Amino acid sequence: MENIGLVGVGLMGHGIASNIVKHGHPLSVLEHPGNQPLDTLKAAGVKTFATASELAAAVDVVILCVTGTPQVEAVLLGDTGVLKGMQPGTIIIDCSTALPDSTERLAKIVADAGGRFIDAAMTRTPKEAAEGRLNLLVGGDAELFRDCRPLLACFAENITHAGPVGAGHRMKLLHNYVSLGSVALIAEAAACAERAGVDPEVFIDVLVKGGGGGTALERLRPFLMNKDPNGLRFAMSNALKDLGYYTAMAEASHSARSIAEGVRQTLEGAVQGSDPQALMPELVAVLAKRGDGV
Repeated sequence: MENIGLVGVGLMGHGIASNIVKHGHPLSVLEHPGNQPLDTLKAAGVKTFATASELAAAVDVVILCVTGTPQVEAVLLGDTGVLKGMQPGTIIIDCSTALPDSTERLAKIVADAGGRFIDAAMTRTPKEAAEGRLNLLVGGDAELFRDCRPLLACFAENITHAGPVGAGHRMKLLHNYVSLGSVALIAEAAACAERAGVDPEVFIDVLVKGGGGGTALERLRPFLMNKDPNGLRFAMSNALKDLGYYTAMAEASHSARSIAEGVRQTLEGAVQGSDPQALMPELVAVLAKRGDGV
């Protein structure tokens, strides 16, 4: 794994890239309008490529950190995609949030082309990405997981082998449903509290001392107290995408999903009624303004 390539230098990918470089790996990235500024990475010796196929031809490992399944499929299978330049034995590590059925199909395509594939879905936020403290949920062959673990440890604190290919993405959707669903539930309660005239400090204090405390509340706290949405730098549109993926996964396995569908519908209404790039804590304001529900 001498040469590493990265597609998707966004809020999460920039932290991943910085930590890979910090650990001494030669890194190349794909030039893309959605990237965060690359100045510091280029100054550290990171190379850039104009197409994914050119990038893939120059590296041993390609890490994907893009928005979702359509982007993963385009990066891998497009006319100038990874598979057009991938060398035999190349490892694909998909850190995106994606539909597991697509992940399994893509892993087979990569294998048929002579490559190897694992899904390594991320949890936590851009802050932990910058600190090299992400959580990774990995699906793939146990031996390949063992081979990749030292590289993953460059940017992750907790690394869990969830099972075969697709298991990482399945676990990520389960995690995000619980995590984002908890945020949405508290946001709706906070909106009701605001309309009822309950002091936000009292609202928080009572939840913390009872059964409502935890990570979700702490991520909402800065917004509830000071209208600062940066406690959770995760767009409502991304949350809607993740909940859509979760409900699709649950439907495919004939699992109960009525609560998840309620959260998805709430996010869908919020995205349609406000800036899609608004951050999740701003859901409180959207729901408080609507009053009649979303």
